[in-house]
Amino acid sequence: MKNNNSLFINREISWLHFNGRVLQEAVDKANPLIERLKFLGIFSNNRDEFFRVRVGTINRMLNVKKLDYKVKFDPKVVLSEINKIVIQQEEDFTNAYWEIVAELKKDGIFIINEKQLSKQQALFVKQYFKDNIWPHLFPIMLNNIHHESSLIDSSLYLLVDLQSENEEIENNQAIIKIPTDNISRFLVLPTEKGKHFIMLLDDAIRHCLSDIFSILGYDTYNAYTIKFTRDAELDIDNDVAKSFMSIMTESIKKRKRGVPVRFVYEETIPPGLLKKLIKKLKISENDNLRSGGRYHNFKDFMSFPHIGPDHLYYPPMPPMPHRDLPYNKSILDAVRKKDIMLHFPYQSFHYIIDLLREASVDPRVKAVKMTFYRTAKHSMAMNALINAARNGKQVTVFMEIQARFDEEANIYWTNRLQEEGVKIIQTIPGFKVHSKLILISRLEDGEEIYYANISTGNFNESTARVYADDSLLTANQSIATDVDKVFRLFETRYHPPEFESLIVSPFQNRNFFMKMLNNEIKNSEEGKESWVIIKLNSLVDRKIVRKLYQASDAGVKIQLIIRGLSVIKPGVPGLSDNIDAFSVVDRFLEHSRVYVFCNENDNKYYISSADWMQRNFDHRIEVTCPINDKKIQKELWTILQIQLKDNCKSRLLDVDDINRYKKTTSKKKIRSQFETYEFFKKL
Repeated sequence: MKNNNSLFINREISWLHFNGRVLQEAVDKANPLIERLKFLGIFSNNRDEFFRVRVGTINRMLNVKKLDYKVKFDPKVVLSEINKIVIQQEEDFTNAYWEIVAELKKDGIFIINEKQLSKQQALFVKQYFKDNIWPHLFPIMLNNIHHESSLIDSSLYLLVDLQSENEEIENNQAIIKIPTDNISRFLVLPTEKGKHFIMLLDDAIRHCLSDIFSILGYDTYNAYTIKFTRDAELDIDNDVAKSFMSIMTESIKKRKRGVPVRFVYEETIPPGLLKKLIKKLKISENDNLRSGGRYHNFKDFMSFPHIGPDHLYYPPMPPMPHRDLPYNKSILDAVRKKDIMLHFPYQSFHYIIDLLREASVDPRVKAVKMTFYRTAKHSMAMNALINAARNGKQVTVFMEIQARFDEEANIYWTNRLQEEGVKIIQTIPGFKVHSKLILISRLEDGEEIYYANISTGNFNESTARVYADDSLLTANQSIATDVDKVFRLFETRYHPPEFESLIVSPFQNRNFFMKMLNNEIKNSEEGKESWVIIKLNSLVDRKIVRKLYQASDAGVKIQLIIRGLSVIKPGVPGLSDNIDAFSVVDRFLEHSRVYVFCNENDNKYYISSADWMQRNFDHRIEVTCPINDKKIQKELWTILQIQLKDNCKSRLLDVDDINRYKKTTSKKKIRSQFETYEFFKKL
């Protein structure tokens, strides 16, 4: 097989294709209007993270005189391609926004600026500014700023040009941080004649600039939006005299003023003022300057106010009860009888909270262990663990401090748990624990019995409402004992035990999946039925992609459902004829990792916390778990088949026709997430 880049899609470009699918949801008129607006927010948030993480990394490559031989692309070429795609997506984004704004007017919802206020609305905004906004504003005069590091990453600012008719007062400029950390980005104005009016916080401040600067003698004000996006890579200090917690805390503070990777400014800003600003902030051409519209940080639109008629929103889809977990009955007793799988958000995450609550008060439960990667801000799971510790249980938590953008929350909860006597296993520098595990130890008839929960997603009740994940509850002692071994692995710092049922990275996952694919290749070459179905967030690891190409060449039928990044090129004659790859982007974020192997029609099922990326195979502790229960296997199979038949929200990942909606000959419209919900309603 050829050993060159032509076999793979560049991962950065693939990421932009994924965000393009999110943007398609904002454009799709089959989606309710305000949901489309929220997809613009998701797209914007994703794009910011892309610049902070991926573009930041590429910029660092450009600053290295001699690139490492492992770098598989020319950074300059990739940056050029990124800019082309970003410009086109920005145009599509802007068109989508103004189309939605116009459509909302038909439903009596008006997004207005400071120049469109009625007299009564103007008085309302003035009073709201005085009571709620003004206490959070602290303008900085531009002349007092000496470097761009004064502006915080991804925060929104107004550059205000100040002028006065009084010739003795010199024109000046000020910068104001828009306080969206403290106040909603959206000001809902009083309803007038049944019409709803919404104003952005930026425009409310614009309306009240005289309240801020008239005391200085200025009488003319023009405000322009500016924003920095900064490299989000943490600069980890290796000072052995410091604790890892203090090192991370210091690094997080530095991130907020990291190296800029993009500077966005309002396109109406006068050239002379822009030139002065760039000089004052010491911005270079390498900082990816880009003009744009009046509004930025559309991530705030993910929290757009809930107003207007019901048809502007998705229909309610409350979580379904699980048939094996009746209300007010012991979950531990139910799991002792049989394996149970929860499917979020179709079923409620509160079953996990109830499990932890039960463990915290059950006198037979002696210990609870749990991993955390991303936690909810107000975590009921954490509160349940604290309650368990207060009830005398031995509670152990592995908290992954290095979870990008969640470090501060995880540091907070680490300190909080330690205050309550919970044992915290320290994070492992250089590695991340990405596995999602719960282990409960219970004495039953004098014997210690383990109960385990292995999940594809975070123990986070907030994201569990929108992330589609699978979560296995089991008292299978082979699996549960292996979970205990994983926790002992954390504490012994890499003295890997022998696992009986689980497949654990960085020790086994890569070799295991290579072995499973080799088995399918062997079966295909012997004329036996051979296929695999793989569902992932990301497929990036080149070694395993090569193995998939080899399997395809051997006649193995491969179906891939990949939400995000994918470097594989499906359907290429002579390379990947037997590979079909799809992506489903819809109301919920597809997050589960599921693998099914034909295995001579003795199908093997697995769920995992791991995507097929080098970091997941080699630099993280991940867990892949077999699914042995036939009923659960049937559930997983049904869900996968529904997704493979999706002809509403499924896109092809074909190189020459990326993101084209999948079409079928079926007259029935199949929207997989809605079909899956109906499936669980009937169980």
